[in-house]
Amino acid sequence: MVRQGLVDIQTVDRSLLVELKYSTTDNFVGKDVYGDLTRAYLQPLAAQKLAKASRLLQQKHPDLRLLVYDATRPRSVQWDLWNTLKHLPVDERGKYVSNPRNGSVHNYGCAVDLTLATQAGKPLDMGTKFDYFGELAYPEKEDLLLKQGKLTRKQVENRRLLRSVMRSAGFSSLKAEWWHFNALSRAEAKKRYKIVE
Repeated sequence: MVRQGLVDIQTVDRSLLVELKYSTTDNFVGKDVYGDLTRAYLQPLAAQKLAKASRLLQQKHPDLRLLVYDATRPRSVQWDLWNTLKHLPVDERGKYVSNPRNGSVHNYGCAVDLTLATQAGKPLDMGTKFDYFGELAYPEKEDLLLKQGKLTRKQVENRRLLRSVMRSAGFSSLKAEWWHFNALSRAEAKKRYKIVE
């Protein structure tokens, strides 16, 4: 990672919390797919944006922190995630895991999966777990889910706070995952950086 110019995000902002879900068994694959990779790396530009989001969050809520679940993901791992969902049709699979042939924004070091947490690292309630595959995780459906009683006001407020600080720092969000943010579009990331294999 370092040889490819990526930086350990905790060297950029020590207050960032990291719990790489794919280096644990607490993920949708049910196994550690990262092995030795236990630190979160991003392209310097993405790491700076994340540090800005962290500052914005702590200005509004000094007791809260950003807790990172995933950052740069090697394409070899992307294949593992993709193949775990082979029971789904390709277009359905692509909603949750980018096709490794095209590369994910994660594979370029320009995407981050994260949540809000207390200073002690306890995640706030977002209504679903990280990597929940279904409409309950869709930011675009939150108003409807709130009306239907499937999400609480507090869960939606927590998600909106996360989106607010991330967007203010220059990230864009996805329609189907409350936890995922891109520092650059895939096209822009592809132009600027090499894929991490």
